[in-house]
Order: sequence, then C-alpha cells, then structure tokens
Amino acid sequence: MAYRYFIQIAYNGSAYGGWQIQPNATTVQELIDSGLAAISGFKGSVTGCGRTDAGVSAGSFFAHYDQEEFFSSEALLQLAFRLNRFLPQDIVVYEIKPVLPGGHARYSATWREYEYLILRQKDPFNYHHAYFVHGDLDIEKMNICSTLLLGRTDFQCFSKVNTQVNNYLCDIKVAKWTEPDHFLKFTIRADRFLRNMVRAIVGTLLDVGRGKISIDDFQRIIDSHDRGKAGYSVPAKGLKLTGVGYPEEIFSDKPVFFSPEGGEKIISHYYTDTKFHNGSGNETNK
Repeated sequence: MAYRYFIQIAYNGSAYGGWQIQPNATTVQELIDSGLAAISGFKGSVTGCGRTDAGVSAGSFFAHYDQEEFFSSEALLQLAFRLNRFLPQDIVVYEIKPVLPGGHARYSATWREYEYLILRQKDPFNYHHAYFVHGDLDIEKMNICSTLLLGRTDFQCFSKVNTQVNNYLCDIKVAKWTEPDHFLKFTIRADRFLRNMVRAIVGTLLDVGRGKISIDDFQRIIDSHDRGKAGYSVPAKGLKLTGVGYPEEIFSDKPVFFSPEGGEKIISHYYTDTKFHNGSGNETNK
C-alpha cells in the first residue's frame, strides 16, 4: 500500500547525460532517486514526464513516485526544502504534491512545450545555453513553414531512426519563431514529441531560413516520412523543456492510500489549463 506524489523540478542539463538513469553517466533521475532515498527512505525510482537527452535543460519537469509514508502539506514543504539542500545547484525542486492513484507523470500529461534558443551575436553570458548561428535568416519563411507543422501529423521525418514507438503521430498546437533582443527563439507545443524531433525540426527550419530549402520542399519533407530528407539536428544545449500540462482532476488535497498492484486506471486528457510554479516561484497558467 502506498501514496502517490508528484514532484516538480527544473534543471540545467549541461552536466548530465539526460534525465533517465544510465550506466555510464550521471543523470537527473539518479540524483532525485538518491535524494529521496537519503531523506525519506524512498526505495525505487521516480517516473518522469519524459526523457530529455544529454545536455538538454528543463524549466519545468515532473515526476511521480509511490511511497508508503503519508506526508502532510507541511511535511511535503519540508521534504522539498531538504531535497534542495541535498541536490546540486543546477537542480531545483519547486514543489511536491499528492495526486490520485491514477495520476501519471508521463501518461496523464496533455501537452508539453519546448523552446530552442539561438544566438545571433557573440554573448559571453548565454553561449552555454544557446546555439550561435551566423548570417542572415529569412524568419518570415521560417514562420510560414512552422505553420505547416500545426495539427495531427505523422512526423517520422523528424524522428530519430530505429525508435521503438507505436506511431509517429503528434498533434502540434504551437510552432513559431520570435526575436527577443539578440536571440532567435523557437517555441513548440504538442501532445507528445518523438526522440530528437525538436532539434531536427529546428535544423530543417534553419535550412529554410538560409534559402537551402523552399516552403514546398519543407512540405515534401513532412510528406516523405524520411529522416534522411530532413535537415540536421541542432546541438542539445539550446533546447529546454519549458512546460507540461496536466488535468486538475489528478491532484488531491491530501495523499490517497492505494495498492500499486491494483491496476489503477491512468487519469489523463481532460483539461490543459492548470496552475504550476514557474522558475520565479510564482504560479502561472501554462
């Protein structure tokens, strides 16, 4: 018998081999597991909302875990405080909160949002987290091609090859380029993403901006379902998971006792507007 908890974190992925535990690299999941084990006696491994690759950061990442101990709201605040003292400076815990037994960090998520950051000029303060691109780019054409991504489509052309998935269908709701200051930022939101998908999309759209690919060519690449016809994958350091949406129905005011072996039905896909903490510590609707 156990209680289920959601943990919201953010991390700078520069020093890690990604989220998921690996035999030959330090990962974020490994450190979260170790912290919970040392502080609360948790035995096992937390389940993440997805898997970020080596070097990819997350401004808002969620994981769930089951533990036999009942934690009050005050105890969860204290647990988050102690975890932050245990974890390195490049990982922060924003919140730990109870969810219903069917709440699942990965399968209950209704959307995920990524940003890719590009530098247009030399910047000694942000080069670790952005990809420097020299030369002129046709941002208007890049945005026209971005609109071709919207909707539920087979995106095998942007997926890493030999990926074990049932299908390559993703429902993209937002895909756009903006130009804050001397940056170029690509924002994309969808119900799911394939491995390496965002980095492949960005690399292909940069080829559009450079005039190597036309708007019609971009559509043909999507229709081809062929990764070999799309552009290159941009470096991981510019990519950041910025948000994940969940239905409010999965959350509970207090922990709910259940049996993990009971085959609890996963709660998913009801609403997409729900409040969570952002990086400043304030709440925001994502």
